[in-house]
Amino acid sequence: MAVNLQSLPVQQAAALERQPPEQTWLIQELWGQAAVGIIGGAPKCCKSWLGLDMALSVASATPALGRFPVQLPGPALVFLAEDSLPAVRTRLEGLCAHRKLDLRKLELYVITAPSLRLDQGPDRQLLEAMLERLQPRLLLLDPLVRLHRLDENSAAEISQLLGFLRQLQRTYHSAIVLVHHASKKHRAQPGQALRGSSDLHAFGDSNAYLARQAERLILTCEHRAARAPDPITLELVSTPEGQPAHLEVRSEPAPDRCASLAERALQVIQNTSKPISRKALRETLRVNNQRLGEALETLKRQGAAVQTERGWMGVRATASAHPEGDTSPQSPPAQEPAQCTLSL
Repeated sequence: MAVNLQSLPVQQAAALERQPPEQTWLIQELWGQAAVGIIGGAPKCCKSWLGLDMALSVASATPALGRFPVQLPGPALVFLAEDSLPAVRTRLEGLCAHRKLDLRKLELYVITAPSLRLDQGPDRQLLEAMLERLQPRLLLLDPLVRLHRLDENSAAEISQLLGFLRQLQRTYHSAIVLVHHASKKHRAQPGQALRGSSDLHAFGDSNAYLARQAERLILTCEHRAARAPDPITLELVSTPEGQPAHLEVRSEPAPDRCASLAERALQVIQNTSKPISRKALRETLRVNNQRLGEALETLKRQGAAVQTERGWMGVRATASAHPEGDTSPQSPPAQEPAQCTLSL
């Protein structure tokens, strides 16, 4: 079949417009400018708190979580399907009280409709009209499961919904933040634990994952086109004046951060059926080589993992990994990982 190439726009790569550095981030290191993506995590992991914190930060030009500067402030639009409108206002007033902001002076808007079905034409048109009118820098939709009646496990069905959201992002240059649940099963990468089709993980330009580890709340970010920050420990706290709660970054000394990385590395090693190379570990954990080396030495000293010629393994896996006559380096004297205590 003949193809009319004159109708297909083509441009030399060197002639493409450059993206200025200041247009990389909406919220520095946390969310890309006009990026689509997901805040994911198990129930009761403060996903809605994080989404509202981001929306308030964009509307007020104040740092998200008190740490991440907003590079492109402007209007923000939110829809929280599982919270009453008075509860939404109470949360936002609490965040404003913590930052000493006047909610009445912010371009922060709330969709007050009782439902929003983005698998239906009329509701899609209403949302598009609202984006055209407000031109928000950020659109928060919480949670994804309340926005449709599709089969989340069907890539064909869920991709249509994600395609519509991508179209909105490109048309109105808005960052779109979806709140979505993750399963309780552990995965080497947090995005792999998102409930439903794997298209949800692949969809995100920026993603943020919240998980509870013991008494801690851990925030892990990932970006399609930028290096992610190291995982961050958060805490949901109340102000001394008794105002509603807000999320804060919990300061931790360097040894705790190193131990946290060692724990994550051990989880990856133990969930791999064969030895895993240091390069593969570094790519999975998204950390620099020096920090990974320190974490691996911690695991080695504590007897939780051993290095072989083929890569790193958990001590429980080494006995079956070396058949009789194998000359690969052996593990230290048997020591169960459950007995190893990482300083967290």
